Amino acid sequence: MATRILTWLLAALFVFAGGMKLSGNPQAVQGFADFGFPPWFVYAVGLAEAAGGIALLVPRLAPIGLALLLAVMVGAFGTLVHAGQRPLPPLVVGALLLVVAWRRRAAARS
Repeated sequence: MATRILTWLLAALFVFAGGMKLSGNPQAVQGFADFGFPPWFVYAVGLAEAAGGIALLVPRLAPIGLALLLAVMVGAFGTLVHAGQRPLPPLVVGALLLVVAWRRRAAARS
């Protein structure tokens, strides 16, 4: 039950975050520009986040969603480290994604 709740919370987080980027939210666009990314990259990350969040909720697609979202978090972590900022948010969210992946794998084995 805890894994299911955590999965839903992470899915909601990523669908919301991806939606903000896909909608062209000025803060999101400016944030990516501040890191030196081209304008199209905010939409690519938004699509990856939204698709990954939705995939988390579909049992057959959940492993793909987890892998996609972990890749996004690795990229966010690297970007923040490179910029000299604290990378705690993607580190925590990435750890939570790994917990879900580990719990799902353990459940599948039993």
